[in-house]
Amino acid sequence: MDGARRGETRKKWEMKPGMAGSPDCAYRAGRRRDFQALLEDGRAMATGTEHGEFTIPTSRINQVAPTQVVDVAELYNHRRPTTNFAGRLAKLLFFSHLIATVILISFLSIAAFVSPSLLSFHFLLHWHAPLLVAAAASAAISLLFLFVSLRHPATAIKSSFWLSPVLACAVAVILLADGTALGLAFAVPFLLLALIQSLHACWTARRLRHAYAILSAAVASVPPSFALVNFLSLSLLALLAFFALWTLGAGGVAAGVHSRYDAVYLILLLIGLWWTAQAVRYTVFVAVAQIAYLRLACGITIPAAAAFESASKRALGDVCCAAALVPLVAATRAVARAMSAGGSDEFMFSCGWCFKGVADGAVARANRWGLVYVGVYGRGLWSSSAEAWEMFNKQGMERLIDLDLTGSFCLFCGVAGGGVSTLVAGSWMIAAGSDHSTEAKLYAFIIGYFMARIGMAWPQACVAAYHVVFAENPQMSSCIGARMRELQQSSSPPD
Repeated sequence: MDGARRGETRKKWEMKPGMAGSPDCAYRAGRRRDFQALLEDGRAMATGTEHGEFTIPTSRINQVAPTQVVDVAELYNHRRPTTNFAGRLAKLLFFSHLIATVILISFLSIAAFVSPSLLSFHFLLHWHAPLLVAAAASAAISLLFLFVSLRHPATAIKSSFWLSPVLACAVAVILLADGTALGLAFAVPFLLLALIQSLHACWTARRLRHAYAILSAAVASVPPSFALVNFLSLSLLALLAFFALWTLGAGGVAAGVHSRYDAVYLILLLIGLWWTAQAVRYTVFVAVAQIAYLRLACGITIPAAAAFESASKRALGDVCCAAALVPLVAATRAVARAMSAGGSDEFMFSCGWCFKGVADGAVARANRWGLVYVGVYGRGLWSSSAEAWEMFNKQGMERLIDLDLTGSFCLFCGVAGGGVSTLVAGSWMIAAGSDHSTEAKLYAFIIGYFMARIGMAWPQACVAAYHVVFAENPQMSSCIGARMRELQQSSSPPD
């Protein structure tokens, strides 16, 4: 870039975006023009190398040299604005919670090993080993689900919709096999979960055709590569290592060495596990969303190393914030939509619509589509989510987003992964006649669920980027356009 263009670009990128409206649109449009400028010199020549660099034509930069290699880190540093306060705070809280969780796990595991009522070898063999093997099995299942989703999207969706209820029912059966009150207490929710999933699969049967088309088109934007699969596998291994440590602390709680505070310790451990797993999941989400968005919107292919570096370093604060808020907001909105769907009780109906209004306001400030802009443009989670949701409203896409089955598909895959993990750990513990079998099975389900969700962050990120790019350019997808026309012409309730 010459000096004038560099100064113009820097001025454009330092513009302070508002929460919504024309300033945000100008901010985003300016950044997209920067990406499009790379294509003016040759769209197909912006490709990554094994060293994590872009090869960009430089007829404007240097009239003598035909090309110039631009380092990806320099490109991202030039384009990324200063980290926002919410992101810095979320990053600080996340690492503080991570350190506190490790300290708590160390305290509980040491107390369990030195306890005279618990043999260390028995503890390792009949508690830690089954959970570790179950976590490894769930990692393999996660990669299997991902492979099928990328190669055969329609088969993946259909399989998850019938496999997940079956495995949820199997988890209930294996919990009942313990013959304990705790096993019965948790078997009932799993039976209800299997029933709800079965009904949901029947209710959404008419929407499967569109789900096949969207998932097929979206995952095609991020073709599998060795580097991308390698980074995803490293993410799974990192979480697997954390699970291996976490099970030691959970074993200390199960041993009851501090029975007075066991409930408090367990809640703290589960919070630490939940936030850490979600942070890994959304790191993968943001990295893949960058690749998908730039490929769909600009035709640029960036190296996987650059995308994961950006997501795990420069955007980490917003990723941590999203890991804590986005799942809660999504669950709240799902409950609010269910409450406001209908009913004869006028009071409950009005309360449901009030609750839905609050949930809609929350989802406009924290949603997974905003994470696409977090990764690509370096925006904060709040402004990115607001801009993405505003575009959906302007394009009349809110109902399309509500009826999208990608979230359900990923959730069903997570339940299936948790079911496989539970069956592996539960079979081991039943055969060995281990104590605390019910607790181990429940922990195995949680571990398997999160491992599967990390793998499914890839296709979910592709679909999110696909929706965002369509909102910016409605001519890019005839599939979504046809579906929106169907929804507009239909006067019946959502199918």
